[in-house]
Amino acid sequence: MFQRILIVCTGNICRSPVAAALLQRRLPGLAVESAGLGALVGQPVDDQARRLAMADGLDLDAHRARQLDDPLLAEADLVLVMTDGQRQALARRWPQARGKTLLMGKWLDPQAPIDIPDPYRKSVDVFEHVYQLLDEATRLWSQRL
Repeated sequence: MFQRILIVCTGNICRSPVAAALLQRRLPGLAVESAGLGALVGQPVDDQARRLAMADGLDLDAHRARQLDDPLLAEADLVLVMTDGQRQALARRWPQARGKTLLMGKWLDPQAPIDIPDPYRKSVDVFEHVYQLLDEATRLWSQRL
């Protein structure tokens, strides 16, 4: 049984903090955290992502980006990444985590798991699309955890 879930993206200011908050809301009994492969350490959630989350009842004001590291990975039972490229990068740096690292979009299309694109510095429409993908992906993951 998974008790500690780590959600990883690039900067830890758009996708992973939103996904962590969405999954935590769906699975309040689990510990859900987020980090970035190239985190903008100390930065708050991107304004567009924060506004969408707030409109959905999520408060991300306390979030500050943090870098993925050995202790975070060691503590996690499951690591969810946004893209196959991130999965590969994580496996190269931390081969011991390969078996517990899966795509956030795995269940969006079980035949061909979907990468969740980075909305950073993109339009509001892109942020809204990514938010919808994250919302659906976390819903599907919550049914399987």
